[in-house]
Amino acid sequence: MSNSARVKYESENCADFSFMNLNRQAYFIEWALRLFLGGTFIFASWHKILSPDQFATILYGYAVFPHQIINVLAIVMPFVELVCGITLITGILKRPGLLLINAMLVGFIFLIGFNLIRGHEFDCGCFSLGETKGIWSSVWLLVRDFVMLGAGVYLFRLFNKTR
Repeated sequence: MSNSARVKYESENCADFSFMNLNRQAYFIEWALRLFLGGTFIFASWHKILSPDQFATILYGYAVFPHQIINVLAIVMPFVELVCGITLITGILKRPGLLLINAMLVGFIFLIGFNLIRGHEFDCGCFSLGETKGIWSSVWLLVRDFVMLGAGVYLFRLFNKTR
């Protein structure tokens, strides 16, 4: 094999290896984000499933929902969070699960932002029940939810490309 042919062959193989590394990195990023979002929603659902009465009190504290649907929301929403988290981690129906997660995040951002604007102190009920921590805690919740929504949008765009 001539030197020019060998250099061309080696440079093509290096390009293949770097492409494989990019695919492997993209897969790892996708997997890590799926685990992060899915695990977060599974973890967040757990205490709500165990204590729907306390979660209903938190939903009432938002002062946004009609009183007639608060109990239904307190029972149904944690199971939706749980199922969506499981679908995202397992990869079974991951796109519909991610779509619901993104929709919930938009709803959470709206609720937290709305209550911040009107100066209403509330417990978000995200990971524990009954811990109102003030305005700066709510601002942190908004930042966290925007970061998770960014990850969710990135994953959704990635899922559209791989379909």
